[in-house]
Amino acid sequence: IAADQGSKWWAATSLAEVRTERSRPACDDDGPIERRVRYRAVRQVHVIEGLFSFRYVENCAGAFGILSNQSESIRRPFFLAVSLAAIVFIVLLYRRLTPDQKLLTWALPFVLGGALGNLIDRIHLRYVIDFIDWYHASIGRWPTFNIADAAIVIGVGLIIVDMFTNKKPDEETSKSSKTE
Repeated sequence: IAADQGSKWWAATSLAEVRTERSRPACDDDGPIERRVRYRAVRQVHVIEGLFSFRYVENCAGAFGILSNQSESIRRPFFLAVSLAAIVFIVLLYRRLTPDQKLLTWALPFVLGGALGNLIDRIHLRYVIDFIDWYHASIGRWPTFNIADAAIVIGVGLIIVDMFTNKKPDEETSKSSKTE
């Protein structure tokens, strides 16, 4: 969570400029006009030219633009509810792990930390700050993401590895009894 929030702060302060103005919320075209701090992307840092850079993006939608065409009154409650449900599920699942489920003891905190990092943004800003940009001229551009998104992907990847590598005791017992 600290790495995610710190890197988003870096992106907002290094890749964008702060401008205070009377405006609508970033993700709500029908929202009230009020004085608020807003950011405007001003530069892109090319880490590997033609492949990888950092650029400031305010993501009002979900992964891969999910619900991007919906109003803020639908989008925000949906993402808050899904995030809270995922957090509760992960905490309950983590409490039920056994000592031999070592891969899941690493995977679930990655997913939890990523979900919490993006939830903090959605509550505080009403959008998620993304800034990691992968692209290639012949392949195209991958959706811009952040450390929280990367943590979720790593955690889910570890869960998938665990699903295919962790044999259940019942499976081993049934296999050995069939061979005897």
